[in-house]
Amino acid sequence: MKNFVKPNAADLQKKLNSIQYNVTQKEGTEPPFKNEYWDNHEDGIYVDIVSGEPLFSSKDKYDSGTGWPSFSKPLVQENIVTKKDRKLFFAVRTEVRSKHADSHLGHVFEDGPKPTGLRYCMNSASMRFIPVSKLESEGYGEFVALFKNDERKPDSTTVRSEQYETVYLAGGCFWGMEEIIRQIKGVKETVVGYTGGNVKNPNYEMMTTGTTGHAETVKVVFDPAVLSFEELLGYYFRMHDPTTKNRQGNDVGTQYRSSIFYLTEAQKVTAEKVKAQVDKSGKWKAPLQTEIVKASEFYNAEDYHQDYLQKHPQGYTCHFLRD
Repeated sequence: MKNFVKPNAADLQKKLNSIQYNVTQKEGTEPPFKNEYWDNHEDGIYVDIVSGEPLFSSKDKYDSGTGWPSFSKPLVQENIVTKKDRKLFFAVRTEVRSKHADSHLGHVFEDGPKPTGLRYCMNSASMRFIPVSKLESEGYGEFVALFKNDERKPDSTTVRSEQYETVYLAGGCFWGMEEIIRQIKGVKETVVGYTGGNVKNPNYEMMTTGTTGHAETVKVVFDPAVLSFEELLGYYFRMHDPTTKNRQGNDVGTQYRSSIFYLTEAQKVTAEKVKAQVDKSGKWKAPLQTEIVKASEFYNAEDYHQDYLQKHPQGYTCHFLRD
């Protein structure tokens, strides 16, 4: 990119179609839901339509519902330039441009998904998509490694050992649940992930759509000699609101449902017993909505979700232990 020289206006008009030229050179905006990449779910990277400089990755792309391709962060931060956009009389926006081609790409907003909280709302016309299969041949081999081990293999749904026991608990955002569970005496390991649905190898962006059938879940490995399953469920029913269907706090959707995914018939019997006891106790003023279902394939969530509140102590959570 250091040796890139931007073509003059006449050459750009020959290279680009009318929409591409209007967006990149005249700071235009293409129509939502009627552009090339808003609904593209293929793995690969997005590069500047003029220079080819790498801009965004499919790993950071998510469905924002706006009708434009949206990303939570850039692929190569130094290729992104931002500046204040005052064209709208009622608001000041942050424009996003490419560094080397100086193409207008779109705008960035502070209403994106965790952990960045950003939404890079881009125009498809400003970019060209390169699928993983063509990264090497088109000179972007350095990015192949990003997708090498991307498939999240199903976790074993068998008890870890004769000494320890495993169960999968869902009750809203897994960040807050994991942080509470990991501190319980007798818990040996926690892993956050996705289970309960029919989509193979789900990722967080897919989860945010609420269409995978999976729930944000915590895999809990515990020592029953120290912490019984019944005691663990006592904590579970206190750390989230089991009376709200498909919701915890501001998090709404089937991915935030209350579910106990059991591995053995003994766990099922105990879960049903504890749920009935909690329901009758009057601790909650509405009937419990917690599902008790047999565990299916569990997929580990992305690394940045693991032990999230340990890494970001001030991060978002709606979980706390009730009396």
